Amino acid sequence: MTSPDGWTRVDTHVKVLDDRVVERAKQRGIDALVYAPHFTRLPAIEERARRYSDEELLVVPAREVFTGTWGERKHVLALGLESPVPDFVSLTGAMAEFERQGATVVVPHPEFFTVGLSESDVRDHRGVVDAVETYNPKYWARHDRRARAIADRLDLPRTASSYAHLRRTVGAAWTAFDRPIDDEADLLAAIVGDGGRRIAHRTGPGHRFERLAEFAHLGWENSYEKADRVFLSGTEPTHPDHVAYGGRFDDVAVY
Repeated sequence: MTSPDGWTRVDTHVKVLDDRVVERAKQRGIDALVYAPHFTRLPAIEERARRYSDEELLVVPAREVFTGTWGERKHVLALGLESPVPDFVSLTGAMAEFERQGATVVVPHPEFFTVGLSESDVRDHRGVVDAVETYNPKYWARHDRRARAIADRLDLPRTASSYAHLRRTVGAAWTAFDRPIDDEADLLAAIVGDGGRRIAHRTGPGHRFERLAEFAHLGWENSYEKADRVFLSGTEPTHPDHVAYGGRFDDVAVY
């Protein structure tokens, strides 16, 4: 899947996926989406990604794993997983599992408030991390500068995404690769490869509104009330105590 100019435009991280999302992505010239909703197990993500992929738009499944406790959580985006990884395991435990599976690992929003990996975290796991997200619409200018500096100092490729939690934001930012991307394997190779890439995003009043709306959404996204509902029961799909994980992550679980 390639745009007419020969570049493949990939929105490398979205949280929403339905008919309206697909329509908006296509309207904005996006060729592929990486779909990684919160608190959803990998098999369900994979099934939904397959359902919404077609000849015009590739949807690639991924997991944004919440590592650490809710108050000290740090997000890590993993693509190409072979088996599910729960939320609320230690960062070291998650990274070890990603390495074991040979996953492609992207650092989303580094040093972004309380939910991004620090530069020292990225440095500690430099052998596992494949890329750093240097732009999404939630960023302020200082976050953008800081993320680019981390990528440059650690010599890591850059990505950009809409990080869309709201449908209207899908396709607001993207990573363009100078190669065709027809399937998941192509995308993983492009992310880790040293071929040409461009980091781009929309501009103007419409994009400013998208950024404000997404930033406002952080209030709910980071509320303790949501956390209590989602994972403290221990029965939610991505809680490490869930029966689906068979106790495999007991030694690195933080809850």
